[in-house]
Amino acid sequence: MKDRPLGRTGPSVSAAGLGCMGMSGMYGASDRAESIATVHAALDAGITLLDTGDFYGMGHNELLIREALADRRREDVTIVVKFGAQRAPDGRFVGVDCSPAAVMSSLAYTLQRLGTDYVDVYQPARVDPDVPIEETIGAIGRMIDAGHVRHPGLSEASADTLRRAHAVHPVCELQIEYSLFSRGIERDILPTARELGVAITAYGVLSRGLLSGRWTRDRADRADLRSHMPRFGGENLDRNLALVDALRPIAEDKGITVAQLAIAWVNAQGDEIVPLIGARRREQLDEALAAMDVTLGPDDLQRIEAAVPADAVAGERYAPAQMSMLDSEK
Repeated sequence: MKDRPLGRTGPSVSAAGLGCMGMSGMYGASDRAESIATVHAALDAGITLLDTGDFYGMGHNELLIREALADRRREDVTIVVKFGAQRAPDGRFVGVDCSPAAVMSSLAYTLQRLGTDYVDVYQPARVDPDVPIEETIGAIGRMIDAGHVRHPGLSEASADTLRRAHAVHPVCELQIEYSLFSRGIERDILPTARELGVAITAYGVLSRGLLSGRWTRDRADRADLRSHMPRFGGENLDRNLALVDALRPIAEDKGITVAQLAIAWVNAQGDEIVPLIGARRREQLDEALAAMDVTLGPDDLQRIEAAVPADAVAGERYAPAQMSMLDSEK
């Protein structure tokens, strides 16, 4: 596994990270032992970046990572934590709080659950519309001064918000959805990140499974958050699976899977982009890791663009209520 700098001011990390959200119930039931084995396999393969959020399973994911890292050296792992999303006991998302007090309180609980003295990158999961981003980043900056955080990051922020945050304290990375099916960042956000020297940690590189090449029309687990996403229902799903089918001949000519083709495409977009592999089982991880060795030439990229134009996907990324919370979409 090669390394990449996490922005101009951040640490050196593996060229791909492990997104751990799916290990804590967001996509339905998961196996704890297999999740921990997957984290171990990722670390053994050279992945050094683990991405989590304090609201993944209401702390479950951080406790899982603590257990997985019990026999590892803390300094060998870069842990990225998102905070601010508020959840009810029944799991519903009920708001966002990124106030300075919430920064300190959320971080205190995160450090306890992770069993560590510091978080490498700490970032709001969503931009709080009621709190200026300068106040949120300023509070994270004070936690950096106190030694509890190494670097600030952002998630799903617009180009303007990124500039404002970066002016308060250099931001090392912006976490945002980026895939063949989600290319909105190419207009303003990605150019701004490149200008400022901010890395992109790209989640959803398989569009939450749509680009896996294995999604079927009869998957309807209501415990899976994807069952509530517009791209996974009705005519939208039919149109999107047709796009996946258009990628199959390209993948077959390369001797790889559709999933590997989709990951390789994200990886080919620049060294400032770190794909987050959302594997929760070792076989998924193995497939994704092999994609990092795939080279796509100009002809390959042209064929992919022709098969899946930038605006071809049907449906929004989230339901309307959640879309309204995305600063990156405003």
